[in-house]
Amino acid sequence: MRFRRKITALAAAAATALGAAALTLGPADLALAEDGCEVRYTVVSSWGSGFQANVAITAGEAISGGWDIEWTFPAGTAVSSAWNVSWSQSGRVFSGSDVGWNGTVAAGQTREVFGFIGSGSTAAPTGVSVNGDLCDGEVDPTDPPTTDDPTDPPGEAVRIMPLGDSITGSPGCWRGNLWQLLDTAGYDVDFVGSLSQACNPAGSDPDHEGHGGFLVTQSVNNGSVRGWLEQNTPDVLLLHFATNDVWSSIPPATILAAYTQIVEDLRELNPDAVILAAQLIPLAPSNCADCPQRTIDFNAQIPAWAAGLSTPASPIVVVDQHTGWVPSVDTYDGVHPDEDGYVKLAANWFEALDPILS
Repeated sequence: MRFRRKITALAAAAATALGAAALTLGPADLALAEDGCEVRYTVVSSWGSGFQANVAITAGEAISGGWDIEWTFPAGTAVSSAWNVSWSQSGRVFSGSDVGWNGTVAAGQTREVFGFIGSGSTAAPTGVSVNGDLCDGEVDPTDPPTTDDPTDPPGEAVRIMPLGDSITGSPGCWRGNLWQLLDTAGYDVDFVGSLSQACNPAGSDPDHEGHGGFLVTQSVNNGSVRGWLEQNTPDVLLLHFATNDVWSSIPPATILAAYTQIVEDLRELNPDAVILAAQLIPLAPSNCADCPQRTIDFNAQIPAWAAGLSTPASPIVVVDQHTGWVPSVDTYDGVHPDEDGYVKLAANWFEALDPILS
């Protein structure tokens, strides 16, 4: 399927759901090494207090003895944690080296070598060197762009599963608004799920997995989610499924463990699936004074969870559905979205999906 063959290349594009950027940097920035190497610095996701970035190297000549990278961050930017790299930071200067198993990059190969969580500016670092060499040139602009294999069969509709509770299913009907946005943009998509509920506008795809009153922790533990994924395996999963868990005071770590199981199950069925994980809309019912803060506390843990599980083949993109939400305007009861809420939810999902599907 064409979409699945292309999805690895779309990992960086998926990150633009949050205004992220994938930057192949020039000689004054991150283009590297006298032998024609190139570095790609990709801001995978960003949130109020920080961001996640991944770093990949394209080798003009093979790197076989390990790599050392150094760059200068913008003022005020700092790394708090990193993976697959031995690193240090002194002031604005970041230094990193391979950890053995990821120290080789074949000639012509692009390899994602490490990632990190940082705070401060998401602007590109400057003065980058690889193994002590700064780049003395850019990628040739006359190189032809990469295209699909002309022998590929015609593209199939991208299967999208909206997965959640009543905010996704009944009475939630943002799915109709999202369908209209996708249809207007010319995308060939197929909403999938075991449930079917018509939403305005007429003719929108009614299929979904929005189960009113369900907890994601229970639905994972009893095997329901696994069954839904097996029955209608999606290419893209829209996950907004923890409102009832938060309301029930389920600890964030327990909820995120259920999310992890969903990701693992989906990747077993479709290794190239893209997961769009929502930071929940505000939960502000009149009979739960602690719910608004519980929602904020849970949402704050989603970016780091996503960063730890995201892969180039199966990226996890965090979609901020919380910011800008006004429960008194966007819901009819402090919990369930009204027509204004449908518009906001759909617009945020579309902003995340657009770069993935384009």
